[in-house]
Amino acid sequence: MTRVWKWNRPVTVREVLEDLQQERSIAYTTVMTVLDNLHQKGWVRREAEGRAYRYEAVSTRAAYAAALMNDAWSQSDNPAAALVAFFGMMSEEQRQALRDAVRIVQGPETPEASGPRQQEAAQEEAREAPEGEAPEAREEENPGSAPEADGR
Repeated sequence: MTRVWKWNRPVTVREVLEDLQQERSIAYTTVMTVLDNLHQKGWVRREAEGRAYRYEAVSTRAAYAAALMNDAWSQSDNPAAALVAFFGMMSEEQRQALRDAVRIVQGPETPEASGPRQQEAAQEEAREAPEGEAPEAREEENPGSAPEADGR
């Protein structure tokens, strides 16, 4: 999936293969099988182009990460404790990103609840972010901004 997200457009098996071969030796059939499996699982859609297919991610990298976090959280027998433990693992930058995201999801604060500086920052972020999306989510969609965990 990382390679499909990296291209940020429909890709062929050959394009993904050539991209992967810059780092390691891999067979065409291996890439074709993985992309076919991703298609069967609903992670990518494909469209015929001659005798080949072009594959495109069904969801963004940010949406995928959010779904993983939601799945892990929903499996906890104590969701509040799981969140506290997760927040405890975060760096200060990550906690600030979380506060920013919560502020965007909740909408603008009332003037009594925050000072002018916080209001201006929240309004600026809301103007810059597409509707319903945190700035961090936009950065995650940029393939160069996240390390590749599994090389696919």
